Amino acid sequence: MTSKFIVCIDNRDYTASLDTRKLYERIDDEKAARHGQVRVVDESGEDYLYPEDIFRPLNLAREIEEIL
Repeated sequence: MTSKFIVCIDNRDYTASLDTRKLYERIDDEKAARHGQVRVVDESGEDYLYPEDIFRPLNLAREIEEIL
């Protein structure tokens, strides 16, 4: 199972919309993934595409993921 939450590790080009060390909800988007991008709900509350390499996946217990 792939977690739907990822953590931002580098926001230098996106300081207004992402915070480092913060969890973000990943939205499934196969087309974006084929292009090395990930769709997340950012600080604006909307979902946008960002480079996949500025995030890392999290392995959360199912109970924690359901709470989030």
